[in-house]
Amino acid sequence: MTKTLIVSNSTTKGPEIFASLQGEGLHIGRPTAFLRLAQCNLNCTWCDTRYTWDWQSFDIHVETKRMTIVEIENAIDDLGMSRLVLTGGEPLIQQTSLIPLMCSLHDKGYSMEVETNGTIFPDSELLPITECWNVSPKISNSLVDSGVRFNEIALRKFVKLPNAYFKFVVQNKDDISEVNGLAEYLQIPMRRIFLMPEGQTTAKTNEISSWLAPVCVNEGYRFTPRLHILLWGDERGR
Repeated sequence: MTKTLIVSNSTTKGPEIFASLQGEGLHIGRPTAFLRLAQCNLNCTWCDTRYTWDWQSFDIHVETKRMTIVEIENAIDDLGMSRLVLTGGEPLIQQTSLIPLMCSLHDKGYSMEVETNGTIFPDSELLPITECWNVSPKISNSLVDSGVRFNEIALRKFVKLPNAYFKFVVQNKDDISEVNGLAEYLQIPMRRIFLMPEGQTTAKTNEISSWLAPVCVNEGYRFTPRLHILLWGDERGR
């Protein structure tokens, strides 16, 4: 049977397979191909990609497109990039079909990173071919029940991966103590933790960044902006 993936689909631009700059984390600013997959197992209140999973507010038949691995691979190749970010939604929901795609791209020399919420640990076949795991555990500001958003077994496995980096979305100063507690509890090395301001507008991200950046200086965390928001706003396919 031909393997397929459910891809996020923009009504104006088509499937969300596009070239841009990595906007967050370790490789921020690097020219990159993106593959945005649909479906998510969480429903964060501040999510800026609700169109990938919120089928009460969005039409699944409009906002998604099922594509074969060959179709996706050809579209990625056409972008002419050497790096690929797999994002979502939650990409690892579809990891069984991701394996052949990522193996083929790895054989071609692509460097790949996966953005995940940390509730699903990757298949062993994906570990040696993924350059970077961008793990974003959700804290209480997501308004998702802790029993749903926090998978301790998966997160502890991610901590053991030397190429896993942890990004926490911060809304207010109370979030810092929660991040501190999780970092200590999971024994995440400080050098692998990024704090990122929540916000879908430049004004909102700048407002939070103004006090979050000094917190990172004082606490020893790494700071990451949302570069794509600063450059293009909340525009899909950028």
